[in-house]
Amino acid sequence: MKTAILELFQQKILSRQSAAELLVNITNGAFSPAQTAALLATFQVRGITVEELAGFRDALRDMCLRVDLSEFETIDLCGTGGDGKDTINISTLSSFVVAAAGGKVAKHGNYGVSSVCGSSNIMEHFGYRFSSDNDKLKRELDRAGICFMHAPLFNMAMRNVADVRRQLGVKTIFNMLGPLVNPSFPNAQMAGVFSAELARIYSYLFQQEGKRYAVVFSLDGYDEVSLTSPFKFFSNNGEGLLEPEDLQLPDLLPADITGGRTVDDAARIFIDIIKGNGTGAQNAVVAANAGIALQVIRPEQPLSSCIETAMEVLTSGSAFTNFETLISLNR
Repeated sequence: MKTAILELFQQKILSRQSAAELLVNITNGAFSPAQTAALLATFQVRGITVEELAGFRDALRDMCLRVDLSEFETIDLCGTGGDGKDTINISTLSSFVVAAAGGKVAKHGNYGVSSVCGSSNIMEHFGYRFSSDNDKLKRELDRAGICFMHAPLFNMAMRNVADVRRQLGVKTIFNMLGPLVNPSFPNAQMAGVFSAELARIYSYLFQQEGKRYAVVFSLDGYDEVSLTSPFKFFSNNGEGLLEPEDLQLPDLLPADITGGRTVDDAARIFIDIIKGNGTGAQNAVVAANAGIALQVIRPEQPLSSCIETAMEVLTSGSAFTNFETLISLNR
């Protein structure tokens, strides 16, 4: 075990197969918590290669409890997290907007690690019951247009490293893996990542899988379209650098999209926004991300039209109807 740590400390690159084997050993408890922390920190310091991330992804997928939602054309809106920005729950809000606009969202998520409130925190707060029951998830997709899959329920490996991740409190390879290991294997994906390098790796991996996708990274470090800076945009049609004005949306300040300091605060802000009572800035950032996701599933529509649809759905309160339906199914 010490050999693996030393090799990584010496900047040695792992093959895809070696990376998969290392991930299996990490999640099976072959390393002590201190050794696991050291291994996770190594990739944060030196970065990760395409082959390494593909190997880690392969291992987690092999170990996961799979879900069959193939009767639906689903999309996942999931960010890596780990940007340390403590924003409002943009991907979760955007997911409800996409569902209200007619999409089917198979949302993969987890508790916040480097932030106060992740998607699982917010949904649990409102009474959503996490489950791996296929029939429950299908029923939610059919009636609410959205279901949530709490990552540790579908992959024991993630549960086994949860304590170490929580104690580290910073992004690790498991943040990088989250959007890649949705147990329902959706054919479409809108992913936000915390670095331009990781965005390119994601784009390559999604292309290899034949997915319809968009990957975004804001240049000031947000793992979503924050509208606080220009952002990189990767999709099936190539890549580009866009500004808020290109989306006909305003430039924002970080303070405009900050979340609460507690889960209760975050939940209050969430409800205000999803009911259509958000600020102009909050509505703009949600519409931007939801609009990009809508264009992934409706590539024939221009992005401007998709963002306009997202804004109409959000400000009318239609997304709140889907939210209420989903929560009612969990009572």
